[in-house]
Formats: sequence, structure tokens, C-alpha cells
Amino acid sequence: MTASLTVDVPAWTEGARVPDRFALGRLGDPMEMSDNVSPAISWSAAPTGTKSIAIIMSDPDVPSAADDVNIAGRTVPAELPRITFTHWVLVDLPASTEGIAEGAASEGITPKGKPIGPSLGGLTGANDYTAWFDGDPEMGGVYGSYDGPCPPWNDSIVHHYTFEVFALDIETLDLAADDLTGPSAREAMAGHVLAQGSFTSTYSLNPAVEA
Repeated sequence: MTASLTVDVPAWTEGARVPDRFALGRLGDPMEMSDNVSPAISWSAAPTGTKSIAIIMSDPDVPSAADDVNIAGRTVPAELPRITFTHWVLVDLPASTEGIAEGAASEGITPKGKPIGPSLGGLTGANDYTAWFDGDPEMGGVYGSYDGPCPPWNDSIVHHYTFEVFALDIETLDLAADDLTGPSAREAMAGHVLAQGSFTSTYSLNPAVEA
């Protein structure tokens, strides 16, 4: 049976709205870029036998089609099927790690992305802003490490953001940085999770939707 870790993001309360400071986008006219600072995150001590720690932050409420996304006069319908968007994947952390400091994974918006590879004692892969900004001459690039919430400003539903922490019985997922994504990390972790925990919050850029 998988044990539980207690995960905490001290800058706000679980279930509450993510403060703008930790988001990539905030309310504007209709949206503007925000501070995009990575929050501090901590977790309870990993169980005996833990050999590494992994962190994944994701949003399961992203529209599966972009036809209506951020288009004036339209609304992304609630009934549209949703997909998961990875905001941060960090694996192969030493088993003794019990937290990451505020700003350690991002201190602002970095046009054209941030490096993948060794990070904070572990390995960080690409988040899904890599695909989102693909082809954008000003923003396109590989986005490693943390980049915060920026849901469509015309979405009809609140988005949920979950920080998951996993204590693993292996020292490395044996993934190259170029191959490390949220889904590939989950696949590599299968069968190796000794304990896990999560912390979920909300965010919206639609004034008509309460987050």
C-alpha cells in the first residue's frame, strides 16, 4: 500500500486561488503577463527505502481544442473535453530533499524558455508551454522548470492546479532531459512509488468565473 506524504505550499491555503505572483498570466484587459515566481513547496519526510523524490505540477482542465481559446466574443464551453497540461516536472531529487525554496525554479517570465537538464539537485524536463508557444517568434522555445498558471481568459470553468510529490524506490528514472515530460515521468515511476501526496489550488482569468 502506498504511504502518504503531506505536501504544503506555504504562500497560500490548499483549495484557495493561486496568488497572481505565482502565475504566468493575471487579469488585465483581458489578460497580462504576471510575475511567474515558483512558490516554495515542502513535504513530510519520505519513508524508509526512499531513494529519490519527484515533483509534478499539472492542470487537468485545459481545453482539448483551441478553437475558442482567448478569442473575443467567444467562450470556451464547459462541456469541451479537457486534457492535462504539465507546468513543472522535476525528478531524481535526493531522498533527503524535503522542500524547494520560493523562486528557485522560476523568478519571472523568460521569453523563449528556460533550460532543461540538471536543476536543484535533480533533473528538470520540458513543461507544456513548450508546445503552447511553438511557432511564436517572440516566445517560442523549450520551457524547462516551472511556469505558472495562465488559463484561457474566456474559459467557462475554473482550472485546478496540483503539486504532486512522489517518494520513489529508485535513484533515477533513467530518462534523458530531452525525454522528460510529465507523462514520461509518470510512466517511468509506475511500480516505484513508496509514498505520495498532493496540494491542489484554483485559478481563473475569467472575471465571470469564481476561483
